[in-house]
Amino acid sequence: MNKKKFSSPTQQTLKSLKCEDFHRPTPHLLDPKSDNLIFQEIEIDSYIGNVFPGMPGPQKGMVPILRMYGVTKEGNSVCCHIHGFSPYFYVNLPDHYTTADLPAFKAKLDNAVMADVRMAKKTDFPEAVLAVEIVKGKSLVEYTGDEEINFAKITVSAPKFLPSAKRLLTTTIIYEPLKNHSFSVYEGNVDIETRFIVDCNILGCCWIELPAKKWSRRTAMSDHRTVSRCQIEVDVSWTDFIVHAPEGDWAHVAKFRILSFDIECAGRKGIFPEPQVDPIIQIANVVQLHGEKDVLFRNIFTLKSCAPIGHAEVYCFEKEEDMLSEWANFIRALDPDIITGYNINNFDLPYLVDRAKHMKLSRFCYLARLTDVQSVVKENVTQTKIGRRTFKSVNLDGRVAYDMLMVMKRDFKFRSYSLNSVSQEILGEQKEDVHYSIITDLQNGDDQSRRRLALYCLKDAELPLRLLNTVLSFTNDIEMARVTGVPITSLLTKGEQVKVVAQLLRHARPAGYFMPTHQGAPGNEQYEGATVIEPIRGYYTEPIATLDFSSLYPSIMIAHNLCYTTLIRSPVKDKLGLTDDQVTSTPANCMFVKSTVRPGLLPHILQHLLSARKKTKALLKDEKDPVLRTVLNGRQLAYKISANSVYGFTGAQVGKLPCLEISGSVTAYGRSMIEQTKQEVEQHYRIENGYETDAKVIYGDTDSVMVNFKAGTLEKSMELGKEAAELISSKFIKPIKLEFEKVYFPYLLINKKRYAGLYWTNTENYDKMDCKGIETVRRDNCTLVVDVINVCLQKLLIKK
Repeated sequence: MNKKKFSSPTQQTLKSLKCEDFHRPTPHLLDPKSDNLIFQEIEIDSYIGNVFPGMPGPQKGMVPILRMYGVTKEGNSVCCHIHGFSPYFYVNLPDHYTTADLPAFKAKLDNAVMADVRMAKKTDFPEAVLAVEIVKGKSLVEYTGDEEINFAKITVSAPKFLPSAKRLLTTTIIYEPLKNHSFSVYEGNVDIETRFIVDCNILGCCWIELPAKKWSRRTAMSDHRTVSRCQIEVDVSWTDFIVHAPEGDWAHVAKFRILSFDIECAGRKGIFPEPQVDPIIQIANVVQLHGEKDVLFRNIFTLKSCAPIGHAEVYCFEKEEDMLSEWANFIRALDPDIITGYNINNFDLPYLVDRAKHMKLSRFCYLARLTDVQSVVKENVTQTKIGRRTFKSVNLDGRVAYDMLMVMKRDFKFRSYSLNSVSQEILGEQKEDVHYSIITDLQNGDDQSRRRLALYCLKDAELPLRLLNTVLSFTNDIEMARVTGVPITSLLTKGEQVKVVAQLLRHARPAGYFMPTHQGAPGNEQYEGATVIEPIRGYYTEPIATLDFSSLYPSIMIAHNLCYTTLIRSPVKDKLGLTDDQVTSTPANCMFVKSTVRPGLLPHILQHLLSARKKTKALLKDEKDPVLRTVLNGRQLAYKISANSVYGFTGAQVGKLPCLEISGSVTAYGRSMIEQTKQEVEQHYRIENGYETDAKVIYGDTDSVMVNFKAGTLEKSMELGKEAAELISSKFIKPIKLEFEKVYFPYLLINKKRYAGLYWTNTENYDKMDCKGIETVRRDNCTLVVDVINVCLQKLLIKK
């Protein structure tokens, strides 16, 4: 390998700096017979492997094995193989079905599934169906009284048998005595990882403890060899580990290794780089431990010579294939838990893998934690409002690809999502001043021009890490994973639905409910959205008080017991003998039993989330430790977001369990409450009731109303706003609560969802100039329009 060496002590080559220098701390020598192993879980996946002696479950052939990756308090990486857990689902059974029917039914189903599934060898899977047992319970959807019915819990030997078993039961006659029975599938679309974490009560990013004598350690010499690059690799039964709730001493976060990187390519003028043609010329890397301020490593790999850089190690190579190979060795030695950067999912990682493949570097693509798994590029197509979009992804089994571009788009509304623009907005600084059009020229220059390019590349690797630390996105996602009970990778790749499903399953099981498997395409049914009170447009020089409903939709669901489990359809009301005072008829003409008859599961989940948020905010108020304060703040935000997403889950027609009776009733209640609030305010705050003027609601939207009390002063308007909030709150069922939040003064009301004003929460100074729906905050206008409108608003509102 040809490398350019420099005499500067701040610059080294990989020849003098061994890969061992990037290794994690050496782990303590633990004895499984006497020591407990404790680590924080960061990712969970599964695979099909050989039976592990002494573990529960099938004793022959191949079995599903869960795999959990994590980090110890000392910073050592862990790969834990979990044995004995098998996937299952439920179907309804007729009342006359008994345990005497089970053996014959199981045998018939097993034979049918084995015949149906291709490549299902008897030597690998002696049985497709491991067990069928009768359990009692209720369907999650619809109130049918308190009587429980029979369900069959069907356990299969591998996830690949689930689709076949479900299809055969619902479309063919498997068992002659049940030929007239119509099977319905419950919890049939729950993947094995979700099923495992729910059954074991594992929360995302929680601490796991393996007690002494319950686990065994793998070594290169053991019967089951190591298959990962983790420092500690172990095996344990799914029944033999302890899950610690993230509270008290278990709320802290491990020192995860975070790598932020960026690549530069020598492209052709006017043509976007292509991995089959354009070489990678530099790779910058910045490494930090989560929660630490200082950088652990900062280096750059460059093609051709590069002048020294004082704050970074520089590694120079004459050949691109040597540079790429050594960078891959660096990744394997570093063993990062989190790999971040900007647009790494759609560009940097796929480009690296495709470029290495083009150059026939067979060892390069082993970037994951598993020694025998290659990282490959996959293209995923999604349907959005503006059409089909293609996204790329690269598997890094055991590591989390945390793309800060995706995080920024998810969490912030910016006009531009370029790294330069986002960094300016959040950090107040920009990238190094190098235009992409001169990158190739700088590369073709001398070691000084390549140094300028290296500084540019290093800055592009450092900025995403600083963004991550500044907006606390990773900390917040850890708390979201803990609150919703899903692995952190699911938050990044699977959307909102998976979070609610996991919570539903966790709460349904103890209550004896089974979740139906939703089938079919979305229907044509729609429900009416939120109310927008017609605005009284104008420029207001009086203070305008704003009253907001706190957690409106979750509060409505709790107050009126709106849930799958409380939903009634007309014939059932008469059949069960329910009286009118036991039933709530919603403004959307739907019926639900009241909580005195059956407390709903969704209200229970929402109460848990909202009360937990209240407790977390109380802890946050008293906490002095800055690290724990960021953790607690992230957690209270996660509780808020999770509570609000439950309503959206019921209204998503293409979701896991849509229910328009719930979502339509929620918005119908919201509309009536906004209208009632308007009437109550305008009827109470009148001259004839002893007030100086008649109040007027000038606008209302979804969960807030704007009131002109014509009070004349900020102090009086705030006083009346607080009084009105208490008055109106008393008119509604708890926990529905109207709160006074702010005063706009002055206020420009242009149209529905388009207004601007100075935002006051105290009488001393205004907080900000708040704009909604106006060109200054919309992202579909040019900068000139934004600047002109902004100046106009400042003259109207501030310099009036």
